[in-house]
Amino acid sequence: MLTIDRLGKTFQGKSAVADVSLDIEHGTFVGVIGRSGAGKSTLLRCINRLVDPSEGRILFDGLDITALRGRALRDWRSSCGMIFQQFNLAGRLDVLTNVLMGRINSMPTLPALIKLWPDGEKLNALRALDRFDLGDFAAQRAESLSGGQQQRVAIARTLVQNPRIILADEPVASLDPRNTQAVMDALQDLNRSSGLTVLCNLHSLELARSYCDRLVGMKHGRVVFDGKPATLTDAAVIDLYGLEANDVLDVSSLAAQQAAMPEDVIQNAA
Repeated sequence: MLTIDRLGKTFQGKSAVADVSLDIEHGTFVGVIGRSGAGKSTLLRCINRLVDPSEGRILFDGLDITALRGRALRDWRSSCGMIFQQFNLAGRLDVLTNVLMGRINSMPTLPALIKLWPDGEKLNALRALDRFDLGDFAAQRAESLSGGQQQRVAIARTLVQNPRIILADEPVASLDPRNTQAVMDALQDLNRSSGLTVLCNLHSLELARSYCDRLVGMKHGRVVFDGKPATLTDAAVIDLYGLEANDVLDVSSLAAQQAAMPEDVIQNAA
């Protein structure tokens, strides 16, 4: 179980996450929803320790993640797969090498730097690509693929890390509807067939309701909703997204507009 206990994070005196407490069971698909600037990304980055919490604790199966340092912290980040909106692939490298980069923490430094990957590692990477229908693209440069294909390469890279949990930070925000479905299907497959816990930040409420077992709604850095998608009422959505009762309830469109706005504009509007 992942346990988040009274987690807080401040930046220059401003609270990004405040007093968040959650218990997330193994094998669940949890969607984190809310307006831009609500603290969703900061929460995920605290979990994998890309940023250090200002207060509180994060435990995974009893291990205090917030206390990890050095090699133990690197091992946690390896077992805590992170998928970003920007893909973070090396465009000039071939797809197979990009996937193999997910194993770099498990390889001696010199062989990894000169790309002397063992055959077993290459085979595992090819299997990961085949799982997402990308095996035929292994020798192509990553930059030649579509956005949806690149995101699935990023998911395959995460898979070869042998993660115990997957954190996805707006993984489909820049994709068209067809590629959005392909990427969300890939995450759902990892959750259902491999039993991996998935925490996924999503702007689209429709996607969150379709794919997630549980929704966590955040507002001003705090959790204001936690429950099954079916229990998220229109009133709760209005409160979560700061809408007036007589506004048109088109949250997916609203969130997409907010995602395209500069952060300082969002903060001023809030």
